Amino acid sequence: MPAPLDLPLPTTEETPEQDSRGLKEPGFLVICWNDPINLMGYVTHVFQTVFGWDRKKAEKHMLEVHELGRSVLTRESFEKAEFYVHQLQKHSLQATLERADT
Repeated sequence: MPAPLDLPLPTTEETPEQDSRGLKEPGFLVICWNDPINLMGYVTHVFQTVFGWDRKKAEKHMLEVHELGRSVLTRESFEKAEFYVHQLQKHSLQATLERADT
């Protein structure tokens, strides 16, 4: 049997953890739009159900939708934003996603 070679052991370089979401894509905004159909209490309930928010946060966003015509609900990766939009649409809310600027 041949003698083992004196080769240096491989080393691993440690790199500081980076927010991969920020490096790969700018993110996508989930936006809910006002509509004349859904009641404010129902919109609050849907926000609590879909996002797991407490009542106060859900009501804040519901009032933005009602008073300003829209509310930016969250900023996520494309896949997660798309999932949230589909969940909101499944509950009959008008929701879209838009690429975030930064």
